[in-house]
Amino acid sequence: MGYRTTLRVQGMSCANCARHVREALERVDGVARVSVELETACATVEGKGDAPPLPELLQAVQEAGYEATPLSEGRKDLIGWKQRIIIGGFFTSLLFLWEWFGPMEEGWPGWVQLAMALPVQFVTGAPFYQGAWRQARQGRLNMDTLVALGSSAAFFLSFYGLLRPSAVHHLYFDEAAAIITLVGIGHWLEHRATERATGALRGLLSLAPDRAMVLLPDGKEELRELWRVRPGDRVVLRPGDRVPVDGTIVEGTTTLDESMLSGEAQPVSKGPGEPVFAGTTNLDGRVLVEVKAAGSDTVLAHIARVVERAQSSRASVQRFVDKVSNIFVVVVVLLAGATALFWGQIHPIGWESAWIRAVSVLIVACPCAMGLATPAAIMVAANVAAHRGILIRDALALEKCGNIDTVIFDKTGTLSRAGLFVEELVVSSAEEKEAGSLFRSLAWSSHHPVSQAITRHFSQFPFVEISHWREERGSGVEGIWNGKRVRLGNFHWLSSCGVSLPEGSRENGSRIGLAVEGTLIAWVRIGSEPKEEAARVITELRKQGFRVGLLSGDSREATLAFARKVGLHPDEVIAEVRPHEKAQAIARWQEQGRRVAFVGDGINDAPALAQADLGIAVLGATDLAKESSDVVLLRAEIENIPFVLQLALATLRTIRQNLFWAFFYNASAIPLAVVGWVSPVVCAAAMGLSDLFVLGNALRLYRLGRSS
Repeated sequence: MGYRTTLRVQGMSCANCARHVREALERVDGVARVSVELETACATVEGKGDAPPLPELLQAVQEAGYEATPLSEGRKDLIGWKQRIIIGGFFTSLLFLWEWFGPMEEGWPGWVQLAMALPVQFVTGAPFYQGAWRQARQGRLNMDTLVALGSSAAFFLSFYGLLRPSAVHHLYFDEAAAIITLVGIGHWLEHRATERATGALRGLLSLAPDRAMVLLPDGKEELRELWRVRPGDRVVLRPGDRVPVDGTIVEGTTTLDESMLSGEAQPVSKGPGEPVFAGTTNLDGRVLVEVKAAGSDTVLAHIARVVERAQSSRASVQRFVDKVSNIFVVVVVLLAGATALFWGQIHPIGWESAWIRAVSVLIVACPCAMGLATPAAIMVAANVAAHRGILIRDALALEKCGNIDTVIFDKTGTLSRAGLFVEELVVSSAEEKEAGSLFRSLAWSSHHPVSQAITRHFSQFPFVEISHWREERGSGVEGIWNGKRVRLGNFHWLSSCGVSLPEGSRENGSRIGLAVEGTLIAWVRIGSEPKEEAARVITELRKQGFRVGLLSGDSREATLAFARKVGLHPDEVIAEVRPHEKAQAIARWQEQGRRVAFVGDGINDAPALAQADLGIAVLGATDLAKESSDVVLLRAEIENIPFVLQLALATLRTIRQNLFWAFFYNASAIPLAVVGWVSPVVCAAAMGLSDLFVLGNALRLYRLGRSS
């Protein structure tokens, strides 16, 4: 059972503010998920325990430079960003119309302008002032500081002009109002764009219904909220129902649409003993499901948490940008002061004009675009990947994806199909029919994967009677046939039993021999078939410039035969490697200066996945909760590997583009503001456009997902 509480957060004015609040709350012990809504100034916190740790949550928000109070259920913020923008837009428009067409003589017209500017300054501008004040109390300066200082400077200069008309020759109430309104509009549009970037996550969370039909012990059915459903309960699913829980079918058969989880468009037929997952759709049967997990413990909820963690995590470049932005704000404030001093005192053009140029510097230099450059791109990339059934753990994993140059595959279960196959049969001193019957009869009773492969291959041959059947675990089987001892097993075991083998074949682990008494009469080579897409994936990776390799525990002969099928060269293959030795093989590649991604099944390959610069796990949804790789392919489609590497490169390229244009914008705009070539209104509009440019550039990553 977990808590869910909503906080009203004061002082948020942009997506960066919302991100800072979310990160602060996520650091509180026990918090599982945080969602921050800039429009309503609310933060929803979910976590473990019966009651939320309100003091810790409120303190975390306060330490981040904001104020929070508990919000009662159903209560809404009275004035959101949309309402503030409407107020600001209305009065700012009136101010500019007055400037163009209204009376300009001294006296009452100026006081009318003041009356129109006040709602903009103290209603629309309230979040900026609140944010600046709270940051100042924490000893910090941020974007709110620049907007508040800039608008206040223009406003109070105009107010001073009302009191002393001889000192100030023009009123700048329209400029002060336009600064707040335009920046506010920019933040509102930014919020809308950010909402689009997080839409996939909300869509994922909405797949599971919030109630379930529980079958009671007396046979009656009760519709319960999901938080009241416990493991062990039994849930009824009717045709058309969304599955609300993870569980196992105990009664009935049905067909399920699991495309949202597995990526398979074809519905899956399931019956008693088979698993079902929250968010999938029951198509045509009534089934009874025993609950294994509900709510935040389901696979669907785990996927959503991974996506959200990736969206909210910070790349190393972002941490650097955050430090630069904090210093940058201080530099801008000092530069604005120097601008006013230079034009007002050292190279006098009048204190009024000097003051307005300083205002322009404060507004145009807001580093909001720099702060958005990285998180916007990461947010979109995480959504695009999740839509393809790819979970990227965090921003660091995304950076790793973009920096590797070598991709190493585990063979079994990754490049190869499930199960083993008989690749070759050699009959030396018996009829093929006789050998086939002996192969099938000896292997039939064994559950070893090699025995099962032999049984399938020789299924058309008739059984012969085998007495005194016995299995030597991991080596082979033996019995009595027609009074003779027959053995089926690997060459090493057969040799130890006194069977005469061809020269040089004793250590060949891929061959399974059939011996009568001490004579080898036939043998088969056991191998695995590559997945249909394996060769295509390797070719695509090479086209993208990656070096590709293969690790396998099979014999070198079998591994090389497999490698030839998928287009790998012998020098790209390492065979006869035990699971604990795979990490050492990865380390040897790394010692050569390679940045290695290892692709494995996430079970026996854990050491290698941990050793690699990037671990990519190919697995089913049921294994997801145990997996700790950097990237998880939920659909077990290795075709997604070239895509995720391409997406990572495109994301890093987008981040670099965003940072370049954000820095370029500030570097070019500040000198123009210092010399007075751009007015405060133009500066406010330019600042908003720079934010939108960064978000728009990040949203272009969605095209990569649609085109692949």
